[in-house]
Amino acid sequence: MRTTWDPRHLPDLTGRAYLVTGSNAGLGYFASEQLIRAGARVYMTGRHPNRLAAARAAVRRRVPDASPDATETLVLDTSNLGSVRSAAASVRGKGGLDGVLLNAGIVHPPKERETTVDGHEVVFATAALGHFALAGELLRPLAERSGRMVWVGSMSTSLTPYDPVDPQLAEGYTAWRAYVQSKIATSALGFEADRRLRAAGVPVESVVAHPGYSTSGRTPGIAGVNAPTKGTRFADNLQAAITQSKEHGAWSLVRALIDPEVEGGEFWGPRTIARGEPRRQRASRITRDPDVAARLWRAAEESTGVRWPFEKVAAA
Repeated sequence: MRTTWDPRHLPDLTGRAYLVTGSNAGLGYFASEQLIRAGARVYMTGRHPNRLAAARAAVRRRVPDASPDATETLVLDTSNLGSVRSAAASVRGKGGLDGVLLNAGIVHPPKERETTVDGHEVVFATAALGHFALAGELLRPLAERSGRMVWVGSMSTSLTPYDPVDPQLAEGYTAWRAYVQSKIATSALGFEADRRLRAAGVPVESVVAHPGYSTSGRTPGIAGVNAPTKGTRFADNLQAAITQSKEHGAWSLVRALIDPEVEGGEFWGPRTIARGEPRRQRASRITRDPDVAARLWRAAEESTGVRWPFEKVAAA
């Protein structure tokens, strides 16, 4: 493993293009800013146009030497399959992609089970189904540049490794289980994607990464992006020994996305699991189980109606 990687001084990414979901706040915002600071062009995506505009304005303030076309905002709601298809079609018309960071998710799930306009449980739909559909829709532009997709997991998958036999939680819904199952599904799909991409000979890598224990109260305040209350700052700072900022949490995601020494099928996270500089790690057993992954892949295909075009892309 490379020992000279410095997340504060990334390699030059001039000429490269990336898409980041959920980039108007939190990990997605800081990952976008770090990529842009290194010279990349980034499609910043999110559900709300006004919040995306605020995030783009924040990037321009904080990275004043970035080129005017370094950012492009795109409305993309991963819980809405129609929105996913529309955004993917727009991006496909703009050329190849060097990477996609599948970051969007629901950190604080609703107390009671809610469904999307497509009829899916909202936490699972946002983190797993939408990203499964998006990655499949963007497979061709990724392959054009031998790109990489990064799925965002969580250390919670080791704490409570629920077997998602009911990924939509039609029965036994709790907010915590919905969150953990969505991350188990996301990680398992990420590892399964790499197995299938390799088998099909598609020149795209799939990697899973997690941000450790990253909190808004330890994160710099940025107008329109991150404005935690005094109470949140106080509470989060009490946990300073085991937490980090979302700015630092994005380090693992960005390295997994751009480091040429990272390989498909790997799992990356902070050095001490909860915090620190990015390191290669071992994912929880359930996320690496190929039987669980195959079951989730079938469920994702049935729920989204998306079949990844492995053969067409490999032939092209």
